[in-house]
Amino acid sequence: MALGKRGDEQEDLFVTHQQLRAQSHPYYQAMNRILAEAGFDRYAESLCAKFYAKKVGRPSLPPGVYFRCLLLGYFEGIDSERGIAWRTADSLSLRDFLGIPASKATPDHSTLSKTRKRIAVEEHQAVFNWVLGVLDRAGLIKGKTIGVDATTLEANAAMKSIVRRDDGRSYDEFLKDLAKSSGVETPTREDLSRIDRKRKKKGSNQDWYNPYEPDAKITKMKDGRTHLAHKQEHAVDMETGAVVAITIQGATEGDTATIEGTLEAAEQNLDKARDLAGDESKMADEPAEAVADKGYHSKCVLLSLLWAGWRTYIAEPRRPRQRWEAQPAERDAVYATRRRKNGDRGKALMRRRG
Repeated sequence: MALGKRGDEQEDLFVTHQQLRAQSHPYYQAMNRILAEAGFDRYAESLCAKFYAKKVGRPSLPPGVYFRCLLLGYFEGIDSERGIAWRTADSLSLRDFLGIPASKATPDHSTLSKTRKRIAVEEHQAVFNWVLGVLDRAGLIKGKTIGVDATTLEANAAMKSIVRRDDGRSYDEFLKDLAKSSGVETPTREDLSRIDRKRKKKGSNQDWYNPYEPDAKITKMKDGRTHLAHKQEHAVDMETGAVVAITIQGATEGDTATIEGTLEAAEQNLDKARDLAGDESKMADEPAEAVADKGYHSKCVLLSLLWAGWRTYIAEPRRPRQRWEAQPAERDAVYATRRRKNGDRGKALMRRRG
């Protein structure tokens, strides 16, 4: 066999259709089959029809294809619309999953962005609940044990765009005013950097915000960098791994301040899934057990969840010996959680939570 050398090759004028076909991934094949049997595309189109003109204009991106693109982003670990657009354009097997032939272009990032802005959040939530109903009919949701965890996601907004809440001045304008007030009439970049280094609490969310994404908060990421970010908290069925709720919180919100809202969202979503599944629902148990890591451990949270009917399996951080005078209810909640966590089932849930 002779040595092959890479060089410029002339493109063929024509390519056969078979060369542009690729066998879809078995997982995506099975998913498409399940979605087709459940009538997903018809449901999505009827749900989102009110956001489109009836007859005017060219056909838009079908809602079923749009929601499949979101699924691809989740399954492929892509956190941006540009990344989803590039991945779908690059892969013949993903084209097959989306149902886009080789003769047509896949949706670009602007099309995905415009479609996301056009379809309301409530419709996204309705599609999520519909999928949970399909999982319920298939017996893929048990619904009894709910695990909660959170992650910080960098916002699509730049720190250099933040402005003052009181007067709308940009960061550079604010520093220049500080320099002038200290006697520097024409401050240089070095002067501004020196003034900025000496200031304390210069990234306070009480003083600054981004006008293009006002919900984003200034926070320190896990790698130590400071960014505008959001906190995403998700609830998972611990028996099957199905995601049953996702909530977006302020990036500076502590875990103990958000777990109850996420568990409440999980309960509501599971109730809607049962209603959608109807007589075919296979969820026999109500949500009753909450599993979380030590960031969620708080005596007030444990007591509140106990009163709400939850059995908690929450890891306990190392703390100095606590005094329980005048707090018998909090003490009992903490001790009960500790006993359950150290039992056989608690240890199994902790291992599964990872």
